[in-house]
Amino acid sequence: MKITDILTERVVRTNLGGKNKEEVLNAVIDLAATSEKVLDKEKVRTAIFEREKIMSTGVGSGFAIPHGKTEAVSDIVGAFAVTAEPIDYQSLDEQPVRIIFLLVGRDNMVGPHIKLLSRISRLMNKDDFRKKLLEAPSPAAVMEIFRQEEASYFEA
Repeated sequence: MKITDILTERVVRTNLGGKNKEEVLNAVIDLAATSEKVLDKEKVRTAIFEREKIMSTGVGSGFAIPHGKTEAVSDIVGAFAVTAEPIDYQSLDEQPVRIIFLLVGRDNMVGPHIKLLSRISRLMNKDDFRKKLLEAPSPAAVMEIFRQEEASYFEA
């Protein structure tokens, strides 16, 4: 499964508003909930915030990957946002976050969920890739950046 299999322009935002971690997370969850794969938005919200209580998903380099598992989705759901302003996310490197990739899977889909988390993390470790995403002017541009990166990844 590729990242572009779960992301569409509808669940991508650039210049996302929000003043703190909670506001931004809620906005990204609301964005994901526009997917027909989300059966219960509030259960998704609970899963994401419960996971966040265990340990911050702000992994460093201005990137966070909030994720969780719940039966409130029919399949793996993703949403992506670049915030308008840096957000204090209690990240592992204590740096603010601007890039957020939300991933929600079903309890019985652990393998694909972990593979996607790994793939997303690997892409986000690339400085030039993050820079392109931060500069993307629209959801269409974000999708094209992911498509190009995955094309080079899968050709390798």
